[in-house]
Amino acid sequence: MSILHGEMGRRGFLRTISSATAATVVFGQVGPAAEESPSAMPTIQLGRHTISRIVAGYNPTIGSSHSTLDLRRAMLDYFTLENTVAFLASCEQNGITAWQFDHAEKSVAAIRQRREQGAKMKFICLHAERKTDAPIRKVIEDTAPIAMVHHGWDTDARFREGKPDRIRDFLKKIHDQGLLAGVSSHYPEHIRRIADENWECDFFMCCFYCVFRTKEEQMKLMGRTIVHESYLEDDPIEMTKVIREVKQPCLGFKILAAGRHCWSSPSINRAFKFAFSNIKAIDGVIVGMFPRYADEVAEDAEHARTFGAIRRS
Repeated sequence: MSILHGEMGRRGFLRTISSATAATVVFGQVGPAAEESPSAMPTIQLGRHTISRIVAGYNPTIGSSHSTLDLRRAMLDYFTLENTVAFLASCEQNGITAWQFDHAEKSVAAIRQRREQGAKMKFICLHAERKTDAPIRKVIEDTAPIAMVHHGWDTDARFREGKPDRIRDFLKKIHDQGLLAGVSSHYPEHIRRIADENWECDFFMCCFYCVFRTKEEQMKLMGRTIVHESYLEDDPIEMTKVIREVKQPCLGFKILAAGRHCWSSPSINRAFKFAFSNIKAIDGVIVGMFPRYADEVAEDAEHARTFGAIRRS
């Protein structure tokens, strides 16, 4: 993420869309050369699996911009199946060896095509057993993920409803299938409770920002409410404190506040530096990328090498 990431990348889209006429694949070729991962990418362990300390995020590929409708449309226009496959190839070429995804027609097809091309990438699936979700067994048959994670929005909804046992049941089902089982949440207190109660949870996905606070929670906290999602400056401090306290590996996401830190290179650098400086050595980050205007994949991989290298005395 150079200055282009902020000025011309996905979060700077509204400033440049009027001059954009077509999506262009900027990542390079798909094929044998794409499998040559650069050296020195820091790694972590999830169970028996070694993955890069930066994981590619899923949201841009489905137009989930956490911003504007125009940006959502641009992402959807860009991330055709062909470009999604090329995106995954670029990730591997740049040393990013895992993708967090949701089970959907396009993601299933992209994973299948990359494997046919010889990819070694690991896949982590978000799931919540909603009525619209495919059965767990179907997800495994389609994508062979290394892990399945209870979706963060649904995790937080189950806690609000007073039904956390549904999450515990999900974890047991995933373990019964022989996969790693994780939980995603936007609330530090949910992560802490699961860890303190020693649930069958192998790792966590932890949002740096509590973006889905209810209106009631916002009024209690600030005496006023926010339009759309809440991104508060102290949120990452509170979440990373919990990340450091729990024994399980954690994958921090929205470290760039869904693009709100991407208006300049110094801001991007500070966000990556904060993230890697405030999580454990066994933890990593998940970052969404929209490489329509700049090679955000290479840029983010370089940030992971720069700030995610584990320095031991």
